[in-house]
Parts: sequence; structure tokens; C-alpha cells
Amino acid sequence: MKRLMTFVLILAAALSVLTACSGKTSEKKGDNDTIVIGIDDKFAPMGFRDENNDIVGFDIDYARAAVEKMGKKAKFQPIDWSTKESELSSGRIDLIWNGYTITDERKKKVLFTKPYLKNAQVVVTKADSNITKLADLKGKVVGLQSLSSAADALNENPIKSKIKTITEFKDNVLALNDLKSGRLDAVVIDEVVIDYYMSKEKGAFKVLDESLAPEEYGVGVKKGNEDLLNKLQKALDEMNQDGTAAEISKKWFGENKVLK
Repeated sequence: MKRLMTFVLILAAALSVLTACSGKTSEKKGDNDTIVIGIDDKFAPMGFRDENNDIVGFDIDYARAAVEKMGKKAKFQPIDWSTKESELSSGRIDLIWNGYTITDERKKKVLFTKPYLKNAQVVVTKADSNITKLADLKGKVVGLQSLSSAADALNENPIKSKIKTITEFKDNVLALNDLKSGRLDAVVIDEVVIDYYMSKEKGAFKVLDESLAPEEYGVGVKKGNEDLLNKLQKALDEMNQDGTAAEISKKWFGENKVLK
């Protein structure tokens, strides 16, 4: 009897271990099927919430199509943009993909795909402002998104030392609201973003002819994960070749702006 009981206990323990292992394998498989993409959900037209609170935008469609080509599912995770690299390095997200400018400083922290879209940092004011050139920012109050490439561009321009106050915001929407209310004289912002808002609010803003810095967008991948980078780049290249990228660009910009 003791031998029989011992055998039953051993068998039960073995089945328990197998069940646990089976559960872990299934859970891991589910994780491997999904790519978590970190975004700023107030960065129109790249990634933002529409009137139904759904996340939409050029980068959303572009990312979803690329991930589908990789045989995976995309999950979009809104994050605090100022902590984007920390979110990536911690493993909470797999990609940074939402108007993410390629810079030398960021290359030290993440891997980048090839550039897929050109952009520039520009200065926007209210339409009736007497500011017409960068030099006119002397003594003015200027806003921008915290820890963004707008801050990098302004830091590298001599006009920064002449600006009265630089106010940082969590996102561009908050900065533009303060500009409209008169609490700011100007905002440094991505050209692709302000072009979108100007198309929605005609006559509200104007952009200075002088831009601060040209730049390019790329997708950020965690350092050391060359396998994911290569698979993603292959998917993006295929989208350029089969016309998928051009179709998405025309939907959001009215023309094909995607770089090859």
C-alpha cells in the first residue's frame, strides 16, 4: 500500500510539473506573437486618438502593416514620451515608433531602422503675431515638448540664449493650446505635426520660413536585438516594393513621402 501511495504521489507531482511547463510555454508563445509598440498618443498625424478615442495615424497604420508582414500582432502602448528609452530598455515595449527622430545621442541608446520619413523642427506662432523670423524670438516665451528633438534643435541654435523663457510640455497639444491662449509667443514643433493642425484649424497659426533643423524619423529597437531589427527592416523594405507604404502615406499626407 505504501508503495502504491508513493507511486501515486510521484505521478501527481510529475503531472503537476508538466502542466505548469505547458502553461508557461503557451504564455511565452502568446508573448512572441505580439509586438508591443510604444507611442505618444497625442502626436497627430503620426499617432493620436480620434473622436472615438481609437488610436489612429500614419505611424499606427504603417506599424500595423509591417508587423503583419512579420507574422505578428501589433499592440500599441501609450507611454510618457520623456521615458521612451527607459521603457524600451526595460522590456516593457519592443519598439519606439511614433515620429521618433534619429539623432546621434539616441543611437547610443537604441538601434534604429533606416529612415522612413523626412521632417524638420519649425517655429509656429499665432497667425497675427509680429514674429516673422528666428531673431524675433529674442525676449519671447517659447514652448516645446519635453525631451523631444524640438528641444535638441533649439539647444543647438544661438537664438536659445536670447529667449526669455522656455516652457516644456508633456505633449504638443498642451503647447499649442497655450500658444492659442496667449501664454506663449511661439512653439518649436515637428513640421509634419503642425502641418496637420494647420489643415484642421485654418488661419489659426503660421510657420516661420526659417526652420531650426532638418531630421528623419526611424523606428527604435532595443540594443542587442538585431534579430528583431533585421526582420522589421525586411518588412519595411517589402512595403516600399509592393506599394503598401505609398498607399498609407497617401491616405495621411495626400502623397507618397516614405523614403526608400
